[in-house]
Amino acid sequence: MAALLLFCLGSLFYQLNGGPPHFLLDLRHYLGNSTYLDDHGPPPQKVLPFPSQVVYNRVGKCGSRTVVLLLRILSEKHGFNLVTSDIHNKTRLTKNEQMELIKNISTAEQPYLFTRHVHFLNFSRFGGDQPVYINIIRDPVNRFLSNYFFRRFGDWRGEQNHMIRTPSMRQEERYLDINVCILENYPECSNPRLFYIIPYFCGQHPRCREPGEWALERAKLNVNENFLLVGILEELEDVLLLLERFLPHYFKDVLSIYKNPEHRKLGNLTVTVKKTVPSPEAIQILYQRMRYEYEFYYYVKEQFHLLKRKFGLKSHIRKPRPRPEFFIPSPLETEEPIDDEEEDDEKWLEDIYKSGGKEILLSAFHTLGMDTSSG
Repeated sequence: MAALLLFCLGSLFYQLNGGPPHFLLDLRHYLGNSTYLDDHGPPPQKVLPFPSQVVYNRVGKCGSRTVVLLLRILSEKHGFNLVTSDIHNKTRLTKNEQMELIKNISTAEQPYLFTRHVHFLNFSRFGGDQPVYINIIRDPVNRFLSNYFFRRFGDWRGEQNHMIRTPSMRQEERYLDINVCILENYPECSNPRLFYIIPYFCGQHPRCREPGEWALERAKLNVNENFLLVGILEELEDVLLLLERFLPHYFKDVLSIYKNPEHRKLGNLTVTVKKTVPSPEAIQILYQRMRYEYEFYYYVKEQFHLLKRKFGLKSHIRKPRPRPEFFIPSPLETEEPIDDEEEDDEKWLEDIYKSGGKEILLSAFHTLGMDTSSG
């Protein structure tokens, strides 16, 4: 009760110190107060305001490789400033690091879209204009399993990819059975390592890394107050549709690019290999250890489905299950390593080019009628 009281006071303090970005307030006015029961189609055609500051603080192993590649194509097509970071392995920042990063982002040429694996940053706390946030999450156990096997065995970009990524990993660790890791409570398969998604939305406060109600509720508040859209990877095409509707200056034509066969060839290079299914007992233990992650995941999923209905997109909502349905096939599996070993996106694109992806990417540009003469 005391924690919830402190959380509510913190929420009030936040609102008195700037609150959500004006664009999100305009969007809520645009959408109105319709619900599942009284919303039966797309809203009337209106022109949404154009946000010129967007942050995609991408969650690892939740489709961000796909989205980053799309953003590189879209930035060339639409002329916005895609800003990345030279730091790829730090999601938790000191106060001085937060101030420095916020300063660097805020001084970027607008319109910009900044992307990095980093926990939520409160720009208004340091006197900056709060940008619009977007993100994508996925089923927590699926995300964990993709990370577990990717760190050990890499993806289809090359048989030795994993050896380059984790050269110091001992052989007994690399071939550690996933069931042993879970059932014998190895650190990699236990908290706080399993408490991964929520901190991206909770923020930089030390308590955001502690599994519990405080971090969960703060993450929900930030989703409501600062995120234009938090999508579900299992419904990626609908995520892209909504991004195109909300942010057309950034995402116009994104779905046609995503569905382009040439683009799919690039995405297929990053599918994790050698994934195996844990035993039902091990999965149940994971579910128990990740109960806060699942409460957050289902909260976001419900909000996402509500948003889809407001725009006339149908959701296939099933009755609640006693435990989550694991191993839902996603439209395009894309993989990122754990947060202390995030991959440099520029390096990843270089690897794609070396493996013959440059011709594929250029073909995708030409198919979409884009000029590639500049290099």
